[in-house]
Amino acid sequence: MAEGKVFLTTEWTHLAMLNYMVDPGILRPHVPVGTELDSFEGQTFVSVVGFRFQRARVFGISVPYHRNFVEVNLRYYVRRQTSSGWRHGVVFLKEIVALPVVAWTARWFYDENFCVLPTCHSLDMAANNPQQVLGASYQWKFQGEWQRLSVRTTGDLQPTTPGSEEQFIAEHYWGYTRRRDGSTSEYRVEHPPWQIWKASDAQFECNVSQFYGPEFAEPLSSAPHSAFLAKGSRVSVCRGQRIVN
Repeated sequence: MAEGKVFLTTEWTHLAMLNYMVDPGILRPHVPVGTELDSFEGQTFVSVVGFRFQRARVFGISVPYHRNFVEVNLRYYVRRQTSSGWRHGVVFLKEIVALPVVAWTARWFYDENFCVLPTCHSLDMAANNPQQVLGASYQWKFQGEWQRLSVRTTGDLQPTTPGSEEQFIAEHYWGYTRRRDGSTSEYRVEHPPWQIWKASDAQFECNVSQFYGPEFAEPLSSAPHSAFLAKGSRVSVCRGQRIVN
């Protein structure tokens, strides 16, 4: 059951997820108060993710020309101890959309670090099977240059393996925001477990130092530790609740 009023309903589809191991010292200055870095088998990860919003509704209202769009984000993973156990969540370092109203809304309600840049995407579908995606590419234009992330898939769509790195990356159902006043907000993200296509190849072409900061240049310039394409699903995002003042 959702905690807090549902703010957004949408579908997130074709999530290209490139995952990199990173020194936790790079992320600690960004960690919201009341949370701590989460890890998988002792390793800390950041992910570059490109995906599509489809049929988005805010408080049940469909806004013309703002229902379908692309987002690209850089995120990392945290957890928070509660009376009912650990809540595993994500924190976004930067999010890219092409629609100013979407960016403004996210900044206003969640204090998220959105920027507005031209975006585009492409999907490579199997000719004999419209449900089989062979690859996905997401692009954004920064300082006159197109940046890109892409994956090529292999094999059939499948559930994530319990206890796997893919499951750790894909199944975080909370979001945390470090707000401008130093407080922390928490919001629930509801969706079923995602099925994935494993990646045979993944590419990330970006001026990392200028776009994300020089501290991310080294970890994001190597090959990703893992990559996959998630099919996605219907998603509900709840209003944020302040948990730490």
